Amino acid sequence: MKWNKIGRIFDPNIASKEGLSCSLMPIAETIDFENDLIRVYFAPRDSKNRSQLNYFDINLNEPKKILNLNLEPIYKHGPVGAFDDCGVTPGSFVHFNNKKAYYYTGWSLTKTVPMNNSIGIAFYNENTKKFERVGDGPIMTRTLNEPYSCASPFVLNDNGKLRMWYASMDEWKDNDEGSLHVYNLKYAESDDGINWKRECKIALDYKDNSEYAFGRPFVLKEGGLYKMWYAVRGDYYTIGYAESNDGHKWIRKDHLAGISVSKSGWDSEMIEYPFIFDHKNNRYMLYNGNGYGRTGIGLAILSKE
Repeated sequence: MKWNKIGRIFDPNIASKEGLSCSLMPIAETIDFENDLIRVYFAPRDSKNRSQLNYFDINLNEPKKILNLNLEPIYKHGPVGAFDDCGVTPGSFVHFNNKKAYYYTGWSLTKTVPMNNSIGIAFYNENTKKFERVGDGPIMTRTLNEPYSCASPFVLNDNGKLRMWYASMDEWKDNDEGSLHVYNLKYAESDDGINWKRECKIALDYKDNSEYAFGRPFVLKEGGLYKMWYAVRGDYYTIGYAESNDGHKWIRKDHLAGISVSKSGWDSEMIEYPFIFDHKNNRYMLYNGNGYGRTGIGLAILSKE
């Protein structure tokens, strides 16, 4: 597997006049198959550093040209005191029960450590063209057995069963720079998309002591094989790859990820938050670069050689 980089397709500086910065965790959605039009959802941060959900459109034949940039949020932070009052970052979209659901990470700032995360859900309203929250509470949050935080959900509709892979925090560690969040990827499943069965099953674990965090995963199922791309961090984020026969037990095959940092430029220090999509016999990857999305969104295409 080898990904050929097309380059940066979105520079968040173009939204700076509106007080927005960054462009976290892209999600692709085809809006016009015949004309090769793709909508890319992403999370910029407002002037108070709160992330929200926006989008831009591109034509895959000329992906570096932004056709439509929507800077009016289609989903934003919750009310004061809610689990997501300091921002929302994308996990995934999934269709079930004739609805499009948006699973996301809700951010809340805390005093002794930088933040606490929980997982929320919203449903798309075709009339308003926005996502609407089900309520002001999360669908998944810290528990007795997962006591610190949960975030970065990716949900797959697997023949009617909803399956989620998400980041679950093991602990906070004190270091010279403050508190270090340590989290791997766990697994949950649901029949209705709201109530989730969690058994603290580790889906993907640290390779060694040099790793301490996993970013949002992306999972697809092909021919009975589950494939996962994910962000994993030591000093910097990189993109890894794993496979599974059942979605529970995964074998890391990071050497097959087929993409790494560039020698220079906007993605020369780190790459993270991969999102895979197919279009007309080609497979593409969206991803972020340096600074956890501060430098923009890139696009790569899978080589057929």
